[in-house]
Amino acid sequence: METDVLITVADVEAEAERIAEYVVRTPTVPSPGLSALLGVPTTVKLELLQRTGSFKARGATARLLTLSESERAAGVVTVSGGNHGIALAVMAGLLDIKATIVMPRSAPAGAKDTAESSGATVHIADTMHGAFALADELRDAGLTLVHPFDDPVVVAAQGTVGLEFAQDAGDLTDVLVSIGGGALAAGVATALRAARPGIRLWGVETEGAQAMSAALEAGRPIPVELSSVVSTLSAPSASQLTYDHASALLTDVLTVTDAEAVQGSLDLADHAKVWAEPAAGCLLPAARQVVARVGQDASLGLVICGGNATTTDIATLAERFGLR
Repeated sequence: METDVLITVADVEAEAERIAEYVVRTPTVPSPGLSALLGVPTTVKLELLQRTGSFKARGATARLLTLSESERAAGVVTVSGGNHGIALAVMAGLLDIKATIVMPRSAPAGAKDTAESSGATVHIADTMHGAFALADELRDAGLTLVHPFDDPVVVAAQGTVGLEFAQDAGDLTDVLVSIGGGALAAGVATALRAARPGIRLWGVETEGAQAMSAALEAGRPIPVELSSVVSTLSAPSASQLTYDHASALLTDVLTVTDAEAVQGSLDLADHAKVWAEPAAGCLLPAARQVVARVGQDASLGLVICGGNATTTDIATLAERFGLR
């Protein structure tokens, strides 16, 4: 599939069938606590309960299952701020495929440890840009690159989150999805637009990790400077593939601060009773922006994308930003 062609819901359905025996159909539940906090009915898709702690297991598994025998024998490489690397390492170990993970120094220490304990080789680069460059070098040396977002198989597999959400949720007017490189948002938007054509779809980024906002403003993917503490959203640019989907399918991309994202994680713990990383916490301040724009008749859906942050991680960030 060429990157200027959008994936279809049929592509998403095909990946759902491919990965069904390997991944969890995560719960979709109304959240009374978040509904009270936000003032409108709110439903959550708990993808933090997925294998490996995030939605990334879906795309990683799908891509691994497409490898030829020679590609399996050579092994795979990826670059990740945390969750994609964990997912690829764990699922590659399960499928007896050698994985190499390149992470920036900003990635959570737990992500590196988990990848290594799953049998993967982990390389640390000084920056995310450097991590992508090293992954490209290793690809050129013979490994198969499993890109975190510039791959139609990965995008379609991440879209299975949206397929399940559409099937399991009640009436929703607005769905919010976090954006790093944009594969989750692209896939979810594809599935939800097909099932519920009138729904509004909102991407959410943190300041200092605004690859998709920058691409939409420029009319094409462009490199961005990364300064957000939310490493799992810190893509150095969108891809043409994810940009094309975002520009065609998303209502808008909203931006929140790092402090708001961390506060969102605390609020999710207090009000939704789930322990989510700031890449998911960013949805709560963005949800308030959505309600302010569309009004009190909204019925929200939030894709709680991952939970791979420790209590120490969140406590450290909360202290840094003066949050309680």
